[in-house]
Amino acid sequence: MSNLVIGIEGLVGAGKTAICKELLNKIPNSILLQGGNLYRAIVFGLMSSGINLEELRQNMNNANIKEIMEKLKITIEIENRDTVIYINGNKIDEESLQNAKSSLAVSEVSNVADNSSFYLFGRSIIEKFKKDFNVIVSGRDLMKIYPNLDYHFLITASLEERIKRKCIQYNGTISEEEVKQNIIKRDELQEKSGFYKQYENTILLDVTNCKTPEEGANEVLKKIKSESYAK
Repeated sequence: MSNLVIGIEGLVGAGKTAICKELLNKIPNSILLQGGNLYRAIVFGLMSSGINLEELRQNMNNANIKEIMEKLKITIEIENRDTVIYINGNKIDEESLQNAKSSLAVSEVSNVADNSSFYLFGRSIIEKFKKDFNVIVSGRDLMKIYPNLDYHFLITASLEERIKRKCIQYNGTISEEEVKQNIIKRDELQEKSGFYKQYENTILLDVTNCKTPEEGANEVLKKIKSESYAK
């Protein structure tokens, strides 16, 4: 049996990343490719170099993502079966990539950027790892990046639950109202970019009532038909 490629997309704050990390414990010989973190690293690297968000919005529609990665020396590695991002040889911690400011900037930039070169790069990375692993891919627009996904999930949850989960993630660094407005704005930007699109093979999965990421991961596994991978 050939290795699987499982695409996991999700609404902002629904718990997509946490569910993907749980799936690593449940799907044998698997790795997690976090495409969103690679994109976040590009935006983080550009902003760290002194470019502000307005400049990014104005210039990203003609930017070549692959060239930006090479210029900033951004590389993607797999460590402990998960994605790790390096910029100029320095590992970028998850908190820097996932904070509220970076998240909103990514949504703003992805709404105007020409992502075609990034998608081609992502496809090549998936093909590379699929030879040896079951690949769990987390990110946006995954059907365009890799049209031959074996499974395509869109993880959803109520707005109230997503606010709650993001507040826990940010651990009081921003107010609940700021979290709410951030999610609403990012939702609008994601929808404008077409990132919440459902395809014929998309499996819509509401995890509002899942108390833990493991419960969410188990719901994903229930939808995967192969007895070799479902528990």
